Amino acid sequence: VSALGLDPSGARLITGGYDYDVKFWDFAGMDASLQAFRSLQPCECHQIKSLQYSSTGDVILVVSGNSQAKVLDRDGFPVMECIKGDQYIVDMTNTKGHTAMLNSGCWHPKIKEEFLTCSNDGTVRTWDVNNEKKHKSVFKPRSVQGKRVIPTTCTYSRDGKLIAAGCQDGSIQIWDRNMSVHTKFHCRQAHAPGTDTSCLTFSYDGTVLASRGGDDTLKLWDIRQFKKPLNSAERLPSFFPMTDCCFSPDDKILVTGTSVKKGGGSGKLFFFYRETFQKMYEIEVTDASVVRCLWHPKLNQIMVGTGNGLAKVYYDPVKSQRGAKLCVVKTKRKERQAETLTQDYIITPHALPMFREPRQRSTRKQLEKDRLDPMKSHKPEPPVAGPGRGGRVGTHGGTLSSYIVKNIALDKTDDSNPREAILRHAKEAEENPYWVAPAYAKTQPKTVFAEVEPEDDETDKPEWKKRKI
Repeated sequence: VSALGLDPSGARLITGGYDYDVKFWDFAGMDASLQAFRSLQPCECHQIKSLQYSSTGDVILVVSGNSQAKVLDRDGFPVMECIKGDQYIVDMTNTKGHTAMLNSGCWHPKIKEEFLTCSNDGTVRTWDVNNEKKHKSVFKPRSVQGKRVIPTTCTYSRDGKLIAAGCQDGSIQIWDRNMSVHTKFHCRQAHAPGTDTSCLTFSYDGTVLASRGGDDTLKLWDIRQFKKPLNSAERLPSFFPMTDCCFSPDDKILVTGTSVKKGGGSGKLFFFYRETFQKMYEIEVTDASVVRCLWHPKLNQIMVGTGNGLAKVYYDPVKSQRGAKLCVVKTKRKERQAETLTQDYIITPHALPMFREPRQRSTRKQLEKDRLDPMKSHKPEPPVAGPGRGGRVGTHGGTLSSYIVKNIALDKTDDSNPREAILRHAKEAEENPYWVAPAYAKTQPKTVFAEVEPEDDETDKPEWKKRKI
């Protein structure tokens, strides 16, 4: 699970993953079986990198591994798709959109139509939902030498006035939203160069910035004194370019997840005090990496996405509101099989014999009878699922031609010799004659088959008559 998003009211959760699927979960509509009510693949065969509801909760930003971000409405129908830039233009300011894979994206906290994306083409761009033909503005992070550098994550400050990006040279660069040329704040060696800074997030009071580095650290910065971090925690392994960190709703705690190799223990969720950076608590989540974490201020619940495809919700029975508490208490609805198969039996003791129904002994016997009846208990064709779906190739492929090859082309009987083909059935016809032989038993003459002619020996033919091979 590489992306999580909750709408502002906390009624709906969306998850996206490396299997290209985006799933919608409704807390009020789910029961304890926790089934998603909708699943779709908005970006065909691209991993989902980031999902976020806008500040009003009516549209969703989908950032995937291609170069065009998409905006969907609440029910998953497309609203807009960003334009792809011209990849042959060198100056990225002159292209209308991104030309390489996207890394991250988020909505403006105050202006509900504006969002931000960053990409491997070395730019951070802002967009307007109502204008998909061109970006609003472009920010270009630069290295010390002034060369292009790739931003791996981007975010707005809480008031929406600043735009921050974490870059591959280890720097964190912050611009004023209205001034796209020079950075307003800049920290060159925030993290180790060459690593992917996977998350930047501002605190709710807007004074500090937390960064989660690909160099296994979590750091806290005051952007006005940007030379060295206020605090940092180390030995927090991270293998994913979207490993999260987030603040608690009261701004006192900072949370992040850790990654593990397969069979190397369990991924954990670590909680640190914001002031002292002491570890206050840890949760063992599952035996795979913890990729995404999200602490919703209204619900006061923590959503976690893991490397083995789980989305977990942690809640407090007393302090949490709604959310997971709504669906955990609903029991799973079981459908009774008996009701679905048999019809109601109407008792009419004084009916005429021709209208009288035979008296039923019990529903079980009737069910057993219905089971044997091929019309009543015809099993429908199961949906196409399993291997061969969602971009993965099945054992014999999912195409029509492979199906034909599997079913028809395996018929290996060779009918090039008609005599052989007829004589193949001779023994069976002799032993138990059924159709033809009994009818002609008295008048049948002796069968005469032509002898097998030996192949013509071509040695004595003249050269020009010999068959070319």
